[in-house]
Amino acid sequence: MRRQALLLVLPLLLGAGCAATDTGPASDPAQPAEAFDRRAAQVAEAWQPGPEWRTGYVPLEGPTVLTGDPRFTPDTEAAFRAGWYRTQVPMYPTRVGGEIRFPDGRLTLPLVSAAEAYRQLDQGDPLPCPGRPKRPGLPTPGGPTVEPGPDGWTTSSTQTACLSLTVTGVTLGAVPVRTSRGEAQVPAWLFDVEELATPVAQLAVAPTAVGRVPEPTASTGPLPAGLVAAQNLAAVDGARVTVRLGVGACDTGITPLVWERPDVVVVGGRVTRAAGECIDVLKVEPVTVTLATPLGARPVLDVSTGAPLSMAPR
Repeated sequence: MRRQALLLVLPLLLGAGCAATDTGPASDPAQPAEAFDRRAAQVAEAWQPGPEWRTGYVPLEGPTVLTGDPRFTPDTEAAFRAGWYRTQVPMYPTRVGGEIRFPDGRLTLPLVSAAEAYRQLDQGDPLPCPGRPKRPGLPTPGGPTVEPGPDGWTTSSTQTACLSLTVTGVTLGAVPVRTSRGEAQVPAWLFDVEELATPVAQLAVAPTAVGRVPEPTASTGPLPAGLVAAQNLAAVDGARVTVRLGVGACDTGITPLVWERPDVVVVGGRVTRAAGECIDVLKVEPVTVTLATPLGARPVLDVSTGAPLSMAPR
């Protein structure tokens, strides 16, 4: 199963000071909050993306999107996270063009075919599990239950599934995606999956037309003591933004911080470190802040790296 690297999470703070949040009190004049303000201002000043950020297509989430509640079981979730699929329908190689609808306009771009999208979606197959059927309700055959996928057999010490998800249909549609220009309706191939209650969408924009997230430009050095960074965005709902902070296993007093300008938002967090010994493990802590105005198309920057945060995989 693919594993995701943990990035540090950023606090969100308003205007010239720290804002009250839904998970903790308003920040006090303590040193970490003051250090956050100074660093957030530096990060915001250094943020100068190229023209593609405002005129092109720069997605801020991954290419595979669930269109609703899939009603996962442990096995089907493991298969989805690992990218284990098989298809019962033909995948046609015909390429088409499509239109992305942004809040500030539209953009026509080339799309990949259903066959290409399926190749991106399918990351291989699980190893057969002795004594277990590949699909619920089917007897276990004597040999392997599936053939190796494009990347061969996949293995994992935490593997729990012995099944691949079964694609029974595919159509071209559109799904909401957070981009550098706000939430856009992006063309996607929608794969009907027998074992899930909702289609799996694979974004259809051709890789050559996808812009890259700019590299961070702030040279701010290590975070001051007591501050932590953001891993990614968990949810955006108007002015309410949920980020995931990367904190220590024994940290307490976890408080999100936010710094806000009309063109950019910077986020991070404040913690109290444990006085004694503690296991060196990074823990993800979701926290929610409320901005002065809806986020819109403003980037949310990590106070640690100065990089824009992407949406967590859904």
